[in-house]
Amino acid sequence: MGKSLDKQFGRFLRERRGDISYAVFARQLGISASTLYRLETGEQSVTLGKMGDILKKLKAGIRDVFP
Repeated sequence: MGKSLDKQFGRFLRERRGDISYAVFARQLGISASTLYRLETGEQSVTLGKMGDILKKLKAGIRDVFP
């Protein structure tokens, strides 16, 4: 189940990024571009604290990710 949640969060990030480059979007989120890539592909998990930080910066809530 953990991997599917990682992939769902990754899809959410990818949709939110749109046409913005990894570098620019990652800078907006306060993470590296390589971390953003790994999150989007589901290769890396995110802590709840970091997820909260990212969602706050995106002005989104947990229900936006996991309806």
